[in-house]
Amino acid sequence: MDTSELSVGVIILCQTLIGVLANSSLLYHYMFLYLTRDRLRSTDWILMHLIAANILTVLFKGIPQTMAAFGLKDFLNDIGCKLIFSFRRIGRGVCIGSTSFLSVYQAIMISPRDSRYSELKLKMHKCIGYSVYLNWVMHFIISSVNFVHMRAKYSNESTTNLKSFIYCYAVRHDPTSDILYAALVSSPDILLLGLMIYASGFMVLTLYRHKQRMQQMPRINVSSKSSPASRATKTILLLVSIFVSCYTISTICQLLATLMLNPSWSLANVAAMSSLVFPTVCPFLLVSHDLRASNFCLSLKRNIFPKPVAKS
Repeated sequence: MDTSELSVGVIILCQTLIGVLANSSLLYHYMFLYLTRDRLRSTDWILMHLIAANILTVLFKGIPQTMAAFGLKDFLNDIGCKLIFSFRRIGRGVCIGSTSFLSVYQAIMISPRDSRYSELKLKMHKCIGYSVYLNWVMHFIISSVNFVHMRAKYSNESTTNLKSFIYCYAVRHDPTSDILYAALVSSPDILLLGLMIYASGFMVLTLYRHKQRMQQMPRINVSSKSSPASRATKTILLLVSIFVSCYTISTICQLLATLMLNPSWSLANVAAMSSLVFPTVCPFLLVSHDLRASNFCLSLKRNIFPKPVAKS
């Protein structure tokens, strides 16, 4: 194993460990709020699904990629390859959908009363609930394609018509079929991404107009602190910015891997590291802007690392 493989393995391993621990802790926090019905907010429901999708992505992307980076290339059978690529696809898709629904929900909630979206505020809770479940079902169906195309590296099948993905093979098709397959699989993600960008642009424009109105008001009536809705909106905009940046890099790498006959080792690892950035950063960003989550993390830290009792 050379230095580059070892460095990549260590980076992906750190991303995986941090991502699993951070997302699991935050999911426990939101599940506790959900089960006790204690101050459960509307966005918490979407965040629970987003964090669950982050965990799927980190587990089924980070662990196999780490093992492959440390030299284990033939550790999966056919069923393992099919399941890992399917759950990875589900986690990625649900993450896109949850982030999109989160931005749409917040955009409608902060829309002015005279806006055309103001009538949707009363219907948003039910619509978002149905959309989140539909998102899971849709990506379960899309990911089922992997049960047909994925193979283990040590299977008895000839590798002539197979494309290597480091620790698994995929059935190789002609370039036209690969392009059609990539377009079919990516279409829901592109639609959700477009919806996310549109909602984010609407939120930026709404915040800008609100700031202009505040500046025109007498200074004595303007509070120096931003409202909770404004802080939540800025947090979601930051989440969307990070997600779109990481998703763009990961998608370009995956499209290149789909169109290439044999994707390179470096391309696969760049795609893996970029796709793990958002699931790793997301829980820390949510904690830093959520007082309840911050208090939960502090109490968890005090329970795990209690202060030593001073001797008299």
